[in-house]
Amino acid sequence: MGGTALVLGGGGPVGGAWMTGVLAGLTDAGIDLDRADVVIGTSAGAIFGSRLACGEPPREMYERQLTGADRLLMNVTAAQTLRFLWAALGSRNPDRSVRRLGRAALTARPTPGADLPDVVRPLLRGASDWPARALRIASVDAHTGQVETFGADSALTLVEAVAASCAVPLVWPPITASGRRWMDGGSRSTTNIRLARGYERVLAVAPIPSAVGPHPSAQQEAAELAAEGVAVTLLAPDRASRRAMGRDLTADTHRLDAALAGHAQATALADGVAGVWHDSRSER
Repeated sequence: MGGTALVLGGGGPVGGAWMTGVLAGLTDAGIDLDRADVVIGTSAGAIFGSRLACGEPPREMYERQLTGADRLLMNVTAAQTLRFLWAALGSRNPDRSVRRLGRAALTARPTPGADLPDVVRPLLRGASDWPARALRIASVDAHTGQVETFGADSALTLVEAVAASCAVPLVWPPITASGRRWMDGGSRSTTNIRLARGYERVLAVAPIPSAVGPHPSAQQEAAELAAEGVAVTLLAPDRASRRAMGRDLTADTHRLDAALAGHAQATALADGVAGVWHDSRSER
């Protein structure tokens, strides 16, 4: 296949804020993210990946985090968290683990409130049609536990696809689309770097490097692609960013610090990223 892929992982509201800081920091340092031949988004990465693919500048996404213009308030209860952990950690087998999580998601009563597509729609800032730029959104079939991607060639609308990717088990019910039930794309891999298999160069931004349960980490998936000859650059929160993000990635009070930390981290790493990313089309 060749070409380049920008992979954006999940991370909740706080991880998403950190991601916007990273994207803006790279862009401010002169790295052209529009060089990506495809954007692959999971959960929070599906939201910001869609906005990026639709033409919103990373600096604008970042500034909206700084001003509080973009805000997703998640009220996750202790009972929901415990049921999530019970399901995800109930088996050491990755396939059984994600199917347990899917069964829990299908039978749970989510927190009352707006339907997830209604929550997602304003976060996409008016984008309702699939962009011309290649975009793939990851979600997990709640019955089979398999990861699949949606794009302009799918039967789902952009809002449906992003909502499906963001449907955190036990917080929101799986999204029904095309006769199937879909839950959070990060249920078995928070970043889904494997979906970039076939591309020559991959830049992956992983707010949460590891999913809950017996699943491969972003580092392990990146190593798999690297072993196949793919040039992979993986950006995950460093110590300062983890401190700024805190333990609760739904806590709105950490959003600003997370965005600032992401920008600072990306600025410090930009030269190394540019060494790979800006070579991505030099041979064409």
